[in-house]
Amino acid sequence: MFLLVTGASEAGKSTARRAVARRLLPEVEWVELYDVAAVPAVPDIVWRQRATEAVVQRTLELEARGRHLLLSGDPVAAGEVLAAPSSVGLDGVAVCLLDVSVDAQAARLARRGDDPSLLPHHQAFAEWLRGHARDPRHMSHVLSTNGWEAMRWDRWSGIDPIDGSWGMEVLDTTPLTPVEVADEIVRWCHGVLCGNAAVLHPTGE
Repeated sequence: MFLLVTGASEAGKSTARRAVARRLLPEVEWVELYDVAAVPAVPDIVWRQRATEAVVQRTLELEARGRHLLLSGDPVAAGEVLAAPSSVGLDGVAVCLLDVSVDAQAARLARRGDDPSLLPHHQAFAEWLRGHARDPRHMSHVLSTNGWEAMRWDRWSGIDPIDGSWGMEVLDTTPLTPVEVADEIVRWCHGVLCGNAAVLHPTGE
């Protein structure tokens, strides 16, 4: 199983990874993109999508041994995992979106010293992720424009959330401590692996 914990900047992805990685071993291996793909001087969307495919291939290796992989720390969207060339071989893709309020995100970015001029871009991406969580067809060009040519966007473009084939966990981290976020992610992971949480499947071949 490919488990994805994603979210916009300062939603808590990397903090969660550090907090729960050992709690999921040995059943689940937890990685970030840089663990499986060399990071270029200027990472772009093509690199992110190529790296996501590398993580999918690593997941397939683990699935063959009865294990699972959880990717966190990078702003990878569910649609990018489903569109990765090798994704049809996966047992499934489960996604947890870490969300954060507009004010909390702004405060966290300010604390880490981010350029204030970039705040609208961070907030716009957070809003897009919320829309993607509701409907994969929401502004899909955000992923496909200037993306990697090998991606198979048709793998999910026909999914209709009305029929129940699209769904993911959305966790608002705004009021939670890092420990509470970690506890919720561990709970979600166990739910997925026990068959009690939404799992996505790429369509087509």
